[in-house]
Amino acid sequence: MSSEILVIDDNSDIRELISGILKDKGFTVREAANFDQAIVEINKKLPDVAIIDVKLDKGDNDGIELLEKIKKKDDDIPVIMISGHANVQMAIDSLKLGAFEFIQKPFSSERLINFTNRAAENINLKKEKIVLESKLFHSYDIIGHSQSIEKVRTLINKLRNTESRIFITGPAGSGKELVARQIHKQSVRSKKPFVVVNGALLDPHKYEQELFGSENLNGTINYGFFENAKDGTLLIDEVSEIPLETQAKILRVLIDQKFRRVNGSVEINVNVRIISTTSKSIRGEIDKGNFREDLYHRLNVVPILLSPLKDRTEDIPLLLNYFSKKIAELNGINQAKLDTNFDLFYKYHWPGNVRELRNLVERISILSINENSNSINQLVRDSLTYKNTSTKIEDNVLSFPLKEAREKFEKDYLASQLKKHKGNISKTAEFVGMERSALHRKLKSLGIKGLN
Repeated sequence: MSSEILVIDDNSDIRELISGILKDKGFTVREAANFDQAIVEINKKLPDVAIIDVKLDKGDNDGIELLEKIKKKDDDIPVIMISGHANVQMAIDSLKLGAFEFIQKPFSSERLINFTNRAAENINLKKEKIVLESKLFHSYDIIGHSQSIEKVRTLINKLRNTESRIFITGPAGSGKELVARQIHKQSVRSKKPFVVVNGALLDPHKYEQELFGSENLNGTINYGFFENAKDGTLLIDEVSEIPLETQAKILRVLIDQKFRRVNGSVEINVNVRIISTTSKSIRGEIDKGNFREDLYHRLNVVPILLSPLKDRTEDIPLLLNYFSKKIAELNGINQAKLDTNFDLFYKYHWPGNVRELRNLVERISILSINENSNSINQLVRDSLTYKNTSTKIEDNVLSFPLKEAREKFEKDYLASQLKKHKGNISKTAEFVGMERSALHRKLKSLGIKGLN
């Protein structure tokens, strides 16, 4: 499907010339002969690329106004500005406002086609990126039958028809953003924007501009995250990384439900649902004086805690099968034949949590094409470091007397098998070759009460 170009020029000869050149190259073209027609066409449907004359019928720079309107609706759309009365300052101003290119009349067909092709490629790449991200985030589900995951799933269902602010805590890679997206997806705001701002990645010198936007002396507006998320959901990821001064301003926004842009005089009403996340101990950050307790109480209306993967190893087989299937679909390859009983999956402590497991499955899926289960298990061994695994335990066992070493090995071994079999005593007993009653007695003598 060809890209659609909107050509806006009040000179009919130039407009028809540009349209003819682009149509000959396979582009779909719409035209607007003046400012009002352009507004109608923009509101009807945004094009893939816009080509706009700087001077139309409303004034000297009404094309610039159209540029701003398009960028306000969708900042990703490339806009090529053209002018027969151009100067250097006009070109600079257009590019500052987000124009993709600036062309001075008269221009060659080759130059027009070159710029249009690059603009179309630019928007197509961005669309492909959005599709890929959509597949990664919106198609992925929250997988697991562990008690902690079932609790999270129940909470999400309860939040379906509420507007409460939510505070998600969990280690890096545990799925905090995925949970936030699921909450948004099931909420009444699902068709509105879902905007993510990472507190750890914000420019330390521009926190307020990025959150609340700013107004320039020439009247142009830079919209911040709060306005970009209007009527939708704003996810403040790693909220604990935001400095105290900016925290105070966020608190004021939550109290007043309005704010002013930097250098602005007009108060903007806030209508967003805020979800916050952190991988740190927020109580520890409060005690250290790094995070405002009053802001925390405003954000923490409904708390959600995500457990590390090492504490819910019964979910590992489900995650392995789920990710291997998804990755096979995304890459057009056969599903990797992962051995979900392979001990290393359960001995490893997964410091990167579910994200690390997903990355491992993707790596194995690509490297193990046409390989058998033994080869795949070897790839798992090669991929996972033995840090935080039972190999440390095995090394330490050498320093114990035989009886203690045997007890320690039995305890670690049986605890691992119990986790692997999701706490099912009968299946664990069958696998290790013990009677069910004998296993019960052994677990009791070793002080193993159940899954962590």
